Amino acid sequence: MSPLFDETRAQLGRLGLPVQDAALVEESPRAFDDGCHFRIEVPTVNSAQAAETLLSESRRRGFTINRVTETRGMYRHTARELRAYAELGEEYGAQILMSVGPRAAYDIGAGVQTPEGARIGYRLRGQEQIVRAIEDVKRGIEAGVRGFVVYDEGLLWVLHRLRTAGELPADIHLKVSAHCGHGNPSSAQMLEMLGANSFNPVRDLPLPMIAAIREAVSIPLDCHVDNPRLSGGFVRTYEAPEFVRAAAPVYLKTGNSALEGHGVSPTPCQLEDILRQVEIVTEFLERHLPTARQSPTTCPAPTVREAPAVREAPTVREAPAVREAPTVREAPAVREAPTVREAPTVREAPAVRQSPAGRRHAPVVG
Repeated sequence: MSPLFDETRAQLGRLGLPVQDAALVEESPRAFDDGCHFRIEVPTVNSAQAAETLLSESRRRGFTINRVTETRGMYRHTARELRAYAELGEEYGAQILMSVGPRAAYDIGAGVQTPEGARIGYRLRGQEQIVRAIEDVKRGIEAGVRGFVVYDEGLLWVLHRLRTAGELPADIHLKVSAHCGHGNPSSAQMLEMLGANSFNPVRDLPLPMIAAIREAVSIPLDCHVDNPRLSGGFVRTYEAPEFVRAAAPVYLKTGNSALEGHGVSPTPCQLEDILRQVEIVTEFLERHLPTARQSPTTCPAPTVREAPAVREAPTVREAPAVREAPTVREAPAVREAPTVREAPTVREAPAVRQSPAGRRHAPVVG
């Protein structure tokens, strides 16, 4: 331990905090409730179709994804899409985390769009945004979601108090995002006191700093193994076993190196790169820290049902005998047409008699 600042270090020790970053990274004595040391998390899974691809393909290829995290925000999805996420979690035994939608970047405030104002991260601006964020969580709960990523410490505190009071389900999981910018044991302990169930430190902490955070809190840590280019682009695959050794229980966040940034929807090619990275990290854990155990999924793989017995084909009945066609009666003889009578003889008109004096007179009709 450094000989400097002894009084302050002693004060921190009395508060239950580490007195310095770990000079020697020791193995964490903690584990998940199931006795396992690590779980695999894939973040930035921003469509239900992408989630289904990752979960089904990882099962087919023989490795496990324990947690899928959506990061665009719940109010950017339809209720049908939210239900699809929740149903996938049940089907594959994976934890589904959905992000609270309202955030500074979606608000009308211009400050967050500036280089200096960007330091606000995704925190909420104004009490009305707190109201809307709580409504977003309630909407997710109605759809079956039970895990939420929060970006604002005040919202975390409110959600925890509502949960404690029984006004939100007791089983909801509140995860603090790395976008909150916390990266020391004191901040981690504060977040745990505010109700965080897991905590994502900033992405670029070295192992001694991560080990010091583990010393201060009991909740799981979420550590980035790799990152998108816009968040640094680093790939710490060889440190993944060290993360588990120093920070268990820990979620290893991996696959984001396939993406350009956050809040995007992965393409089919990017999903394939994500799966490859998850498989590589899983291999490195088995190779370099075989004593570490990964939690299984919370539901068994579906059993193959036996095919139903084939029914025997029904006996074919003999076709009925074909009846002989009825005898065709002869057509009745055609009667001869009656003899046409000759027309009566036309009598000649009587001769016209000449009247005397040369005049003609009509014949007298008798």
